[in-house]
Amino acid sequence: MFPVLFTVFGFPVQAYGVSKALALLVGGLVLARAFRRHNLNGDLAWSLALHAMLWGFLGAKLYYLAEHAPDLTWHEFGGMGFTWYGGVITGTAAVLIIIRRRRLPLGLVSGLLAVPLSLAYGIGRLGCLLAGDGTYGRPTDLPWGIAFPHGTVPTLVPVHPTPLYEALAAFAIAIALFWAERRSTPPVVFGLYLVLSGTARFLVEFLRINQPAVFGLTQPQLWSALLVLIGVVILVRHRRRIAHPAPDPATAVSGVST
Repeated sequence: MFPVLFTVFGFPVQAYGVSKALALLVGGLVLARAFRRHNLNGDLAWSLALHAMLWGFLGAKLYYLAEHAPDLTWHEFGGMGFTWYGGVITGTAAVLIIIRRRRLPLGLVSGLLAVPLSLAYGIGRLGCLLAGDGTYGRPTDLPWGIAFPHGTVPTLVPVHPTPLYEALAAFAIAIALFWAERRSTPPVVFGLYLVLSGTARFLVEFLRINQPAVFGLTQPQLWSALLVLIGVVILVRHRRRIAHPAPDPATAVSGVST
């Protein structure tokens, strides 16, 4: 593929870095537009996107280094080598802190984050594909199998292009969530995002080369299952809240006094 897209004055411009910058730009633009549509400050959307990316990358890197601690080399401290669920933990924590400090409505903001997150993830995965960073899958003889002889982690054997699978799934999920935004409430949209994105990652792991951790499942599958579970809990609680709404205080007081 193309780990280096082009050079500027002799400096290589990496596909991996460009994809992450583009993911931030697209995610920030979509989120800022959603914020303004709901009468929220668009600048706060950019703050959320930037902090989520920075802390997400830090968490992903630290988790990766912790995973590979016994066999670390100086190469692992470079621009490659990230574990996505480490980024999920620290990125989510950063977003929650900003929401609390800025006194933003958690339910609304979580729903508005769903589409930008899915779009950004898809763009980032395209960067992984172009870089050939080793996140590809098992060998395959399918017509769309791809070899990465010049990738960051090269392979001469055609393999499943799992970053492409994930990117296509992420874009499809973003479209579905965009449709859901117009027809449901923000908590439902966020719950759907967790269920759909978690399921997509869980399934693609069957084609990846990560080692099983527990019950034959890989670590990404365990984290994906947790995301799906949280999403289901959000959806069930929301449905119960609609089916059994809290009594109106005014009505309750009126009923007591008569």
